Amino acid sequence: MCGLAGWFDPARGAPSEARLLRMLGLLRHRGPDGFGIYRGKGIGLAHARLSIIDLETGQQPMGNEDGSLWIVFNGEIFNYLELRQDLVRRGHRFSSTSDTEVILHLYEDLGVEALTRLNGQFAFALWDARKREILLARDRMGIRPLFYARHGEEWLFASEIKALFADERLTREIDPVALDDVFTFWLPLSPRTAFAGVRELPPAHWLRISEGGWVSGRYWDLPAQADPRDAHPEKFYAEGLLDLLVDATRIQLRSDVPVGAYLSGGLDSSVTAALIRRCSTSPLSTFAVTFRDPEFDESAKQRIMTEFLGTDHETVACEERNIAEAFAEVIWHAEVPLLRTAPAPLFLLSRLVRENGFKVVLTGEGADEILAGYDIFKEDKIRRFMEACPGSRLRPLLLQRLYPYLRLSPARSVAYARAFFGAPAAPFAEAYRSHAPRWNMTAGAKVFFSEDLRQRASAEPAAERAARALGSTGTDALGRAQEIEIRTLLPGYILSSQGDRMLLAHSVEGRFPFLDHRVVEFCLRIPPVLRLKALREKYLLRRALAGLLPAPILRMVKQPYRAPDARCFLGEDALVSEFLSPASLAETGFFDPARVERLAEKLREAPASGFKDNMAFVGILSAQLLHRLFVRDFSVGNGPEMHEVRLVDADAREQPRR
Repeated sequence: MCGLAGWFDPARGAPSEARLLRMLGLLRHRGPDGFGIYRGKGIGLAHARLSIIDLETGQQPMGNEDGSLWIVFNGEIFNYLELRQDLVRRGHRFSSTSDTEVILHLYEDLGVEALTRLNGQFAFALWDARKREILLARDRMGIRPLFYARHGEEWLFASEIKALFADERLTREIDPVALDDVFTFWLPLSPRTAFAGVRELPPAHWLRISEGGWVSGRYWDLPAQADPRDAHPEKFYAEGLLDLLVDATRIQLRSDVPVGAYLSGGLDSSVTAALIRRCSTSPLSTFAVTFRDPEFDESAKQRIMTEFLGTDHETVACEERNIAEAFAEVIWHAEVPLLRTAPAPLFLLSRLVRENGFKVVLTGEGADEILAGYDIFKEDKIRRFMEACPGSRLRPLLLQRLYPYLRLSPARSVAYARAFFGAPAAPFAEAYRSHAPRWNMTAGAKVFFSEDLRQRASAEPAAERAARALGSTGTDALGRAQEIEIRTLLPGYILSSQGDRMLLAHSVEGRFPFLDHRVVEFCLRIPPVLRLKALREKYLLRRALAGLLPAPILRMVKQPYRAPDARCFLGEDALVSEFLSPASLAETGFFDPARVERLAEKLREAPASGFKDNMAFVGILSAQLLHRLFVRDFSVGNGPEMHEVRLVDADAREQPRR
């Protein structure tokens, strides 16, 4: 795993080394093992390397045999060995054993179609010197990030937004519409980011930039949903799922450094660890977060799995003060306001992984989205069942099956639950009804917006932004809900704020077998009656893994990963007094100081307040932090020293090539 950055302006000469070094300096946490720069007329590429595959000859930027193609690459191509064998048969010559070089040779043969052959998690920039064009590309599920911005005719691109801001000519301003997005959908809707003028390349997309302009496209999409006429017996789907997961795990274990695993004690991480055990005879080290509060702690389930698998298990005990102390760093790495503190313990967990000498962990992310594991999918199913017989007194009782792990579950009061879950989708289109209760509840926190922010964010209503970003959705109700989750929360929060950003903050690469595109395609074609059988989430996964997991793990009900929220900050914490003071709130102009003060007092008096108040508080605090870190006090700092950097100059008589 790595960090990449670059600059392109066909009308200019080569960029200065100092500019590229500044960009590298802001990415060195992603790749502290080596630095490289490529400079040519109108183009500059920079790379910070985390050495995982081909430790000796995998340095980047990397070129092909004649130096006509150069690439900077962040990620892993898991099927690179199979692709390499095919390329060698077709006459290609390799000078390294890295997966990076496979991309170059595949591109020589197929151009942008090469993307469809890659099984991996990646973002890269590929410079074609003959055509004088740059290709940016991102993996199917959005696991690895890639951002870009323009300044006049110049294009800047990087793995993280902070590297773009190394060019001090770029305006650093938080986008008010992005704030409105976050306080509705939990994230800015792609391609929008938290910052005005900065865009992300969406998952499964490419962007080609040349002297003549730019063009973009999508090379993959979620599969068409199951046709009931093609249904197979349960055994077919269970066995097929297991076979694909085994193979996905097998190829994701490819590494020249040791590989560990996250093991929260939940079903998904337990499956991942069990599959590693099946695919490898090497000792397995596992890592997890524990909490003092039993509402959040899953250490008992962790012990069941570690004893069952015999892993070397390390934990980080996360206290509320630890979350508060780490929160500013979390926002620096996330580069977006957060409504929950859940990324903070994962930030501390990746530090533990690195301290134990590991650079790679496999985790269970993605299983809930592709196998309908979240309560939001059950909510929608119950809601539709109730609508079929609205006068029934018994059907609303099904709502009590939701959120058994919460002290203050919204389903404990049937009247409240019926009103909440039964509300119409408005103002969102009916196609988004599964998510409308969540979005509308989150949007209630916009009562804390200042009048100025409210006006600046109102150019396009959130419902219209959702329709534009999501477009049409699948045919069956469950498929629609899953598609919304996969297109929004998965790449925009789970894989970014809780995933890539917290892992790479400490130079750790995460790998996700459930997000192998073959597994995703297979799962979304399973008939909905088996994806969510009655209200039993991940039914087929439990059946497929019946012989590989202990019975208590197979039987347990889903408990989403969560962490304490507002109460982490409401003691004597300096963040609140500094960033939520009337002066700080007036400086940013985002929020109404009087309303924010009343919210803080309410939470001090009742720390166990509901989701909406907790999310509003954390969101306000994180937005204030984001402004301070990136707008008011942003500092570029220094990049690596030149003696640390491998430099390739396109105009030099001899170009370094390894």
